[in-house]
Amino acid sequence: MEFNSEITKSDKIIILLRTGFKFIRGIWKRLFLSEAHGLLLIGRHVTISHARHIRCGRNVKFEDYSEIHGLCKEGLIFGDNVTIGRGVMIRPSSYYGGDLGHGLVIGNNSSIGPHGYIGCSGPINIGNNVMIGPKCSLFAENHVFNDSSKSIKSQGVKQKGITIGDDCWIGSNVIILDGVTIGSHVVIGAGTLVTKDIPNNSLVLDKRNKTISDMETK
Repeated sequence: MEFNSEITKSDKIIILLRTGFKFIRGIWKRLFLSEAHGLLLIGRHVTISHARHIRCGRNVKFEDYSEIHGLCKEGLIFGDNVTIGRGVMIRPSSYYGGDLGHGLVIGNNSSIGPHGYIGCSGPINIGNNVMIGPKCSLFAENHVFNDSSKSIKSQGVKQKGITIGDDCWIGSNVIILDGVTIGSHVVIGAGTLVTKDIPNNSLVLDKRNKTISDMETK
């Protein structure tokens, strides 16, 4: 572990102690996972259910109060150096087995910021080196509501899935809806509602999903 040169000795001790407790929890939790490599750090009050569907690479961190629900068709796969922030909820399926979702793949060196929601009932694939800010929500499912003679709940759902390429920065409070593909090297500004595909090398700044190139030509 490398420390910033400005961090004091007492602060380093506090960090090491906190990390040590996470390491000890990780030793216990990894026994129940389908697969885990290298270091696994588990924060306080982390909930991991259906762990046999979860695979972790090296140096994976689940921070305090995160909730990792593993019950799904394709499992939850976390690459190397992945961080799941404080209070993040990953839910592919209902808690009581009423439905069974697809799952999540998140690539190397990627992170999900605090208090995010990853609804991976449809497949969600997140690439390498992706930074997802605090309070972001991904919904890989959409209710069918075409028949007004039936309740929306009874008409079921569509699950097209969400794909995010490599080297993306997604700002805080971004919402990404089902069926969206985001290319590589994309920056999405805070508070954006993403409802359509975003090509590679784009900068999205507003809630209408207009990229810089779109705005320059209109």
